[in-house]
Amino acid sequence: MSFFDLLNERAKHTLLCVGLDPRAKTAEDALQECKRLIEQTKDYAAAYKPNAAFFEFFGEQGWAVLAEVIRAVPPNIPVVLDAKRGDIADTADAYAASAFRHLHAHAITASPYMGGDSLQSFLRYADKGVFVLCKTSNKGSNDLQCLRVGDRFLYEAVAERAEGPWNSNQNVGLVVGATDPVALARVRARAPTLWFLVPGIGAQGGSLKASLDAGLRADGSGMLINVSRGIARAADPRAATRQLCEEINAIRFAKGASTELATALVESHCVRFGTFTLKSGKTSPIYIDLRRLVTYPSIMRLVAREYAKVLRQYKFDRIAGLPYAALPIASAISNEMNVPLIYPRREAKSYGTKAAIEGEYKKGDRVVIIDDLVSTGETKVEAIDKLKSAGLEVVAIVVLVDREMGAKAFLNGLGYEFEAVVGLYQLLPLWRKSNAITAAQEAEVRAFLGQWQKSKI
Repeated sequence: MSFFDLLNERAKHTLLCVGLDPRAKTAEDALQECKRLIEQTKDYAAAYKPNAAFFEFFGEQGWAVLAEVIRAVPPNIPVVLDAKRGDIADTADAYAASAFRHLHAHAITASPYMGGDSLQSFLRYADKGVFVLCKTSNKGSNDLQCLRVGDRFLYEAVAERAEGPWNSNQNVGLVVGATDPVALARVRARAPTLWFLVPGIGAQGGSLKASLDAGLRADGSGMLINVSRGIARAADPRAATRQLCEEINAIRFAKGASTELATALVESHCVRFGTFTLKSGKTSPIYIDLRRLVTYPSIMRLVAREYAKVLRQYKFDRIAGLPYAALPIASAISNEMNVPLIYPRREAKSYGTKAAIEGEYKKGDRVVIIDDLVSTGETKVEAIDKLKSAGLEVVAIVVLVDREMGAKAFLNGLGYEFEAVVGLYQLLPLWRKSNAITAAQEAEVRAFLGQWQKSKI
């Protein structure tokens, strides 16, 4: 089986990568330390990552120990050799042969600094994985990795090449640190299908939840969360590994709406309960006003991250925010994912450029429409037509809150993908659980939604 075949099988149950960084004083002690750790953690490990430096330290004997450590890993668990190789021609060929033919590692970490040809010696082993350094977890990573390359950072340019031309054998992954969740989200936007090796949780201060929220693929997988010292130095490594595995799975397999988001919407008064007259003249027991998000930057960041989770499943070139309520939200998403923003004007300008759409774009660009909320979906058609008239391809319409009044069926019927970060029926039990609403208020809102749905039958 190839590296990614093994990894995908293990990832059904765990995304935890156990780092093997022995700090022993002798090669033999290092061997025994690693063997004990493997034995204690093998039930919960998706992969193991021995760091070559801690074995090279012991010279010739260290290389023999490294080979024995790799052999000690159960055959159904892949091994990523953390060696950060980066050279060309015969030198790179020798590095690749050492890692894959002699040590029998399943994957390796490599530096792309010398360009794509420095990776080819490793990539030609189609059954092996190559994790390319992209946005690393160390403090000095910004010195070079955040240099601007046109409209993006250097690390994003690396991600694009890894997702594209470098990945002809479908064996490329990326190293992206947990210490910068914003960068994680931006890399995921540029590389929606790739596996990430994610160091930085624990001793380096990376947040497990923020990292998973930012970096998981649309399928809830695609991240190897590496932990080394946090496991090796634990009083009970098996218990620590099990706990980490359970924490990761609790986040990745969480269903429905975010409790944090539900609470924030009420606390900011973006959602209120009472008696309200809607634009249609109907009386509603709930009122949603997402324009208020502009006053709460921390909640706006949360909202942008929640949108990003949905948007990862689509490939697009531009975000199209709809005036007026969705424009600040679309701006926050644009900053979070580093994807350019455009917007269709309500009325075309009668002066200057007379633009119907603001922002730079070109014919054929793929766009995702961002709006704040939706009822029936009928009001989105005008914006769709404007964008299509400009030669843009509408990939999907994504909103924060779906009032669940038929928008998905309506827009799907027109041939458009539609997704909501959350629907009202998902939010109601969360609000009830947190005592944001009473049982009577929840019943009243459900009755209101039910009456509307019956009127459409």
